[in-house]
Amino acid sequence: MSTDTKNLNHSTWECQYHGVFTPKYRKKVLYGMIRRDLKDVLHRLAKQKECVIKEGSLMPDHVHMLICIPPKHSVASILGFLKGKSSIWVAQNIANKQRNFVGHKFWARGSFVSTVGINEQVIRAYIENQEKEDKRLDDLFDR
Repeated sequence: MSTDTKNLNHSTWECQYHGVFTPKYRKKVLYGMIRRDLKDVLHRLAKQKECVIKEGSLMPDHVHMLICIPPKHSVASILGFLKGKSSIWVAQNIANKQRNFVGHKFWARGSFVSTVGINEQVIRAYIENQEKEDKRLDDLFDR
């Protein structure tokens, strides 16, 4: 277990979560310019809420992240904030240039989240290797 603890006024904490969310209808839209810029947008938004994205992977049809969230925030509110504000960013910066993005409904409802404790290294390795595994499965089923 890492000793990467943080401090608030009256507490010391280490709260890490593995979060996954998808674009609406699980469309494969996270590529090119949107993929490059969305990474910076998500990191900037997380920082606004005193969160840190320690590891992340933008797959064509979903987002994985290992995120540290202070205990004063709920996990659902932070993921909702990231999805909502990044959706607005997509609508303002991408929707005007491409037809597929309508309004502020870029992300699908809901998300997956699990706590990360002693298994931090396992989660980090999973996120890092997700793209390789996704490509391997695509190649397997394309035959």
